[in-house]
Amino acid sequence: MTLLNVTDISSAACCAPLEREPLGADEAVALANTMKALADPTRLRLLSIVAASADGEACVCDLIEPVGLSQPTVSHHLKILTNAGFLTRSKRGTWAYYRLVPGALGRVGDVLGA
Repeated sequence: MTLLNVTDISSAACCAPLEREPLGADEAVALANTMKALADPTRLRLLSIVAASADGEACVCDLIEPVGLSQPTVSHHLKILTNAGFLTRSKRGTWAYYRLVPGALGRVGDVLGA
């Protein structure tokens, strides 16, 4: 019969302790949905164009040509960004205007500890 040496690990931690609370399951789902909204080149361009526009606001009519897509497709992308909390929408006549939500992009980095 061969005896095995057993190391007592009950008193020593194998890993460094966490320095902050990690994301919970619900927070991870919400953050993943938020990041999915950003994980599209067209949506990133649209956010960039809105951010670079005068007063940080752009009409959907001014966003169609720069991204080279149809108005319904651009509106679809803008709706996703609005639902994810990156843009607000206001209607003026027949056109919708979009504005960046202050701090929305920074919150993504804050959650990840950037």
